[in-house]
Amino acid sequence: MQRKRAGQWTAWAFVAPVAVYLLAFYAFPLYRNLDLSLRHYTVRSFVQGDAPFTGLSNYDTVVSDPTFWPAVWHTAVFTGVSLAFQFSIGMALAVFFHANFRLSATLRALFLVPWLLPLIVSASTWSWMLNSDSGIVNAALRLVGVDPVNWLTSPAWSLASVTIANIWIGIPFNLVVVYSGLQAIPAEIYEAAALDGAPPWSTFWRITFPLLRPVSAITLLLGLIYTLKVFDIIWIMTKGGPADASTTLATWSYRLGFGNLLPAFGPGAAVGNLLIVAAMIFGLIYIRTQRRVRS
Repeated sequence: MQRKRAGQWTAWAFVAPVAVYLLAFYAFPLYRNLDLSLRHYTVRSFVQGDAPFTGLSNYDTVVSDPTFWPAVWHTAVFTGVSLAFQFSIGMALAVFFHANFRLSATLRALFLVPWLLPLIVSASTWSWMLNSDSGIVNAALRLVGVDPVNWLTSPAWSLASVTIANIWIGIPFNLVVVYSGLQAIPAEIYEAAALDGAPPWSTFWRITFPLLRPVSAITLLLGLIYTLKVFDIIWIMTKGGPADASTTLATWSYRLGFGNLLPAFGPGAAVGNLLIVAAMIFGLIYIRTQRRVRS
């Protein structure tokens, strides 16, 4: 009995740090953000803690704001295009490197550089490259006789610019995860397909792609959740402008809560909670889909 109790106390000792971490850095911030969205906070009431309860009025304020629906559209476009290109390019590179040719490991390591760099470095580099006057991209366009493009200062191009930068940053993650999935596919399957005379394209669509579905699903889910909350890249490159042309829900939430002299804590928290709900919905869809596949 004493040995059993000692084992239980040991188990609780291992679980306690994780539980404290989850409560301090996940549960409490979520509760605090929900509380912010349900009260009318000013700077004074934020410090003193006497903000009046307003229910869903902050959510009504956010949804009725003219910035809301354009921000939703920009978030959908930014997320959808980023995921499509990150995953397709990452999978193509993973299949390419899976051939294990000479220098394969070295080149694969070099492709991880965008993922390892701090986001502020990557975003600042893209800001310099896409600068209208001194950027290397416009310099290359001039060499081939194409007029320069105002990548970061034109409403027509700002969203595309931050999306391109985000795609570049996210490709290595997709490459690593899909490549690990390819490593788990038995080589005997490919040998059997080769003996049957299956061409490479048919082998990919009939063998590789179906066997990568579990890995692909979790890769897309993680990429979706990450991309929904992308803030650093957009804020550093365009600050959501010009004229809110690249404003997403993440950047709008930050601007409401911290980007003004008179911060709107409640509406900012409400926008953040809408992003959390969206991520949870896609997560539940993934779990439900996986249960159907297993059953």
